[in-house]
Amino acid sequence: MTGYACASQRLRPAAAPEHAPELVLGVEIRSVNSRFLDLGFRLSDELRASEPALRERVQALLKRGKVEVRAWVEGRTDAGWRAPSSAELQKLLAMQDQIRTWMPQARELSVAELLQLVARSTPLPSALTEAVSGLFEQVLHDLRSAREREGARLAQTLHERLQQLQALAQQAQPLVPAQVEQQRLRFLERWNEAMGHTATASVSAPAPAAAQERALSEATAYALRLDIAEELTRLQSHLKEIGQLLERGGEVGKRLDFLIQELQREANTLGSKSSSLALTRIAVDMKVLIEQMREQVQNLE
Repeated sequence: MTGYACASQRLRPAAAPEHAPELVLGVEIRSVNSRFLDLGFRLSDELRASEPALRERVQALLKRGKVEVRAWVEGRTDAGWRAPSSAELQKLLAMQDQIRTWMPQARELSVAELLQLVARSTPLPSALTEAVSGLFEQVLHDLRSAREREGARLAQTLHERLQQLQALAQQAQPLVPAQVEQQRLRFLERWNEAMGHTATASVSAPAPAAAQERALSEATAYALRLDIAEELTRLQSHLKEIGQLLERGGEVGKRLDFLIQELQREANTLGSKSSSLALTRIAVDMKVLIEQMREQVQNLE
């Protein structure tokens, strides 16, 4: 399922000078459709230690989707640059002199580079782990809300497809006895034609009554092989089960996957047994609707 959520929080560095710039903690989670749970984390170096706990939390709440988690800490650009202290400048210049002693070809630090080094030296908050965890819970909750809204829309679409499939099944139901009787009469007609051609040529031909009984028996057996009543019963049972799962909610994606496969199997059998154009059209329409449902079900958790 797809979803997106993002939030940020201001942090006050621990033991920071009065004019030290504020830090901003940001968390972003993206989710796209996938049959399985595929997690990806892109965390800044300061937050690497929090990855196992964040990963465990995502796995506990989400079961499907390709999920990308980003978290970072950065200085506020609107806080302005703070003036470095004399001690900081002396320390940086001493380090520069030491480096140039060993590497004479190294160039001197520019003003911009000095300011960047001072900004990077700002200490991080001592409760950074707790801040990340709290902000992550907020963003994860927002993501789940977005996925639930999408799931409700998908469930409504699936209900509409179920109603259309049930209507097609009802259209096919009256065709069952007609198809069986049609095949029985067709088989009997061909048998009588064959018996008429061979009755005068064979002295061992069976009596008319016995021949008719045999024709009826074989015609009935042939018609039973084309009977679609069992397939329609199973198809309606699967439709009912899918409707109940959608009403119940929860983690139903994988079970719906299985039921959609069963629906596809029954529709294929229905089409293969069809001996009329009307029933063939119904089977084709069913396959189209079932394929549409299959694509939607893969997005449900």
